[in-house]
Amino acid sequence: MRSTSTPHYHDKLSAFDTPPHAAVAPLRSRHRLTHRLTHRLGKRLVTHLVRQALLATALTAPLVAQAALPEAIQTALSRADLSDADISIVITPVGDKNASHLPAPIKVTDSQPSSSHVTPSAQHSNKTRDTQHPEKHSNNDASYQSTLVTIEKQTIQKHERQLHAYTDDPSTYQSLESIPTLPSEAKWPNAKMQTSQDSSTNDSSANDSTGVERKSAAHTTTKIDFSPLLSHQAQVARTPASTMKLVPSFIALDTLGADFVWHTRVYHTGVIIGERLYGDLVLQGSGDPKMTHERLQQLLYQVQASGIRHIDGDIIVDSAVFDKVGKDPAAFDNAPLRPYNASPDGFLVNFSTIAIKSYPLDTGRAQLTYTPQLADYQLPTTIATRSASCGQARYSLAPVWQASQLAFHQNLPNSCQEHAFYVAYPDAKDFAARVIKAKWQALGNTLTGDVLSRETPYNASSHKQPKIGLRALPMSPLPQVSYPSLNLAQQIHDINHFSNNVMTEQVALSIAAYASPSDTNTTAADTATTTQTAVSKSKGQEKAKGNKTSLYQFGKPATTNYPVALQTINQWWQRHLESPAPYLTNGSGLCRDCTITAANLNELLTYAYDHPSFDAYVNSLGVAGVSGTISAHSARLPESAAIGRAWIKTGTLNNVTSMAGYVKGLSGQDYVVVGIINSEQALNAYTARPVLDAMLDWTAQH
Repeated sequence: MRSTSTPHYHDKLSAFDTPPHAAVAPLRSRHRLTHRLTHRLGKRLVTHLVRQALLATALTAPLVAQAALPEAIQTALSRADLSDADISIVITPVGDKNASHLPAPIKVTDSQPSSSHVTPSAQHSNKTRDTQHPEKHSNNDASYQSTLVTIEKQTIQKHERQLHAYTDDPSTYQSLESIPTLPSEAKWPNAKMQTSQDSSTNDSSANDSTGVERKSAAHTTTKIDFSPLLSHQAQVARTPASTMKLVPSFIALDTLGADFVWHTRVYHTGVIIGERLYGDLVLQGSGDPKMTHERLQQLLYQVQASGIRHIDGDIIVDSAVFDKVGKDPAAFDNAPLRPYNASPDGFLVNFSTIAIKSYPLDTGRAQLTYTPQLADYQLPTTIATRSASCGQARYSLAPVWQASQLAFHQNLPNSCQEHAFYVAYPDAKDFAARVIKAKWQALGNTLTGDVLSRETPYNASSHKQPKIGLRALPMSPLPQVSYPSLNLAQQIHDINHFSNNVMTEQVALSIAAYASPSDTNTTAADTATTTQTAVSKSKGQEKAKGNKTSLYQFGKPATTNYPVALQTINQWWQRHLESPAPYLTNGSGLCRDCTITAANLNELLTYAYDHPSFDAYVNSLGVAGVSGTISAHSARLPESAAIGRAWIKTGTLNNVTSMAGYVKGLSGQDYVVVGIINSEQALNAYTARPVLDAMLDWTAQH
């Protein structure tokens, strides 16, 4: 029997019935009372009164035994040959249905309406058959009044077919080839178009006319929690796969802010005469998660525009912001060529990934092009073809990174036609150096030295001194260019929408490098102790050589590493949330030993719902049946009520599948939803995913 101090209300009704919220109504009246008391009694006293009210309600509310899982979910488990012991689920109402914080739902239709953006009244009278089957939900017509975006199902399906036909790695392709827009500027498939009513209800989290997000004191109001709609094995620690990305991505939004940017700064030693630098060009890495090759070219073009075209010296890449974060790319699953296994780096370029594009020729061969180019490295321009089906690069090409050239151990399948393969380079620092040199030369510039990528902080006294005549030039680095990254909100979009692992690692490490101690409850003594291993050696070297503080040190982020970053995340959790912190070994969820409970994720997502940066957070998630890694939801469950109404992060590993995010119920109520499946049996995660699809559908029907 459960303790009456922590009641759990579990669903016993059919999938089409209203959830049991008998105890919620009196709580809502008490909640209104607390707002009137706040100004008179103060937050601390009100919090005490609310806790007493909750306890009294809990003691007087009838106990409800833990119910079986809903029939739809139980049926899906049986079909997947799983039991209810393999799954953890928590579904909790959140917010006020009259003041939803979620974006407008997206209506997916079988035929194209006259306008892609229909007004509520026009949409209500639209006779186009909805794939979400409104005949099932005739009593919930009000839920369709807020639907402002209509998309044709064929448009989504065509996009998905073209994407998967063009590349075997659509997530990497979309991360590299697109620059996501901010939520306020978003277009399909993540559009957020509000009615005047929506705008007024969401005014507290909106942007001002300058486009700068207004910061407000987070979580200063006293909240009353709803009872769970469904809670099943909520406290069981499980491997979450990529739903773990929800943790560092939100903590970064909270500690750094949605508008935070990384600054890659360029310095020079020596002197500039004409357009020639007699000295070194120093690129100070910031940990920017998305320094694509195009953005690197923009950075180097700015250096060129500042008056440097010829360098009599070296280009030195200082990636010391992250200390010893490289990993063996084959360690996790023996797939070192896959971009999801790329290592983070203080100066990460293009996710350490090269695109190999094939174009069929008429001679039984295919032409190959590479983006980006690698300096001083041979890349084959043609390849013979063979009769075979097109698959991943390791099967279609069997590429091998040799010391000075790329070799293929397979001829290209002729069915690949025009196709893009994405292949990770094994060494992030060597990759960055080769791309920088190739880009610098492609701009028509010259370099007498080399590109040197280092993890130790740049130290002018340890490098050779350029001379003109007999006089050594001054060596203190001088600032030349500062290049800002995409802001954090845009980067979080890639992380959660396309499940980008290496970007997540960059962000997780950056929390420790840039967040102030007050953001994570880390004291100055804690910071000094935990970072000693990472920075003491470099500081000792500087002191021994008599290096004085220079302009190069101003604005430079603190050096960090994985132990420091993971401790910082843990400290944030302990300060802001009540459940025990999850166990992380990295930030992306690409791990077998990291664990989290469904209750952990539920609490985090509930906390995020009222946060000033919630728009950036929720718009980073895929939309069920429409976009992101949850776009195939409608193909797996065409009748689902969650299509266009659920914002979800998915996770997939062998023996693991998970979903977590938000669902807008047809009643207008918003829900936090978390489902994690782990199985010790040989499990194809894709066969288990329909179980969580059923969870989303069941939630949306409420």
